[in-house]
Amino acid sequence: MAKDGTNRGGARPGTGPKKKPLADKITAGKPATALNLPPPAEFDGEDIPPVKEYLKAKQKNGKDLCAEEVYIATYKWLKGLGCDRLINPQLVEQYAMSVSRWVQCEEAISEFGFLAKHPTTGNAIASPYVSMSRDYMKQVNSTWFAIFQIVKENCTADYSSTPHDDLMERLLTARRGH
Repeated sequence: MAKDGTNRGGARPGTGPKKKPLADKITAGKPATALNLPPPAEFDGEDIPPVKEYLKAKQKNGKDLCAEEVYIATYKWLKGLGCDRLINPQLVEQYAMSVSRWVQCEEAISEFGFLAKHPTTGNAIASPYVSMSRDYMKQVNSTWFAIFQIVKENCTADYSSTPHDDLMERLLTARRGH
């Protein structure tokens, strides 16, 4: 407690030893507990929750978003690991939308190049798609790490191959139009 009577100081969040994945604790023979969750809700024969309409929307250029594909692939991966109940569906939606926007920016960079024309002076400037792509990639990584951290801390199965690893493949196939 500080001199002025307020409760300040003490341990800072995020300090200390990093948490070990649940699978590593079990392998090492140490006591490990997963989250105590109620039994899963019964779905009507569905592998994943319904995909929201905004993840399937047509874009102004006439192309489809790849958000639906990313959403489905991520949910199937989570369900295969038994971690689908641990992740907030909105986090998966945010991840899928960020991936699809990143792919859109990369396609625009491929189509229009790295330079753009300044609207008033007409001089060459850096394409705005480059900075947008970088920002979306930050969002993608941030949301993926949040999802993966939950899986890592609570999963006893092998989680080494992830849908996030296929991002570059998705980008390359999107450029070919598949």
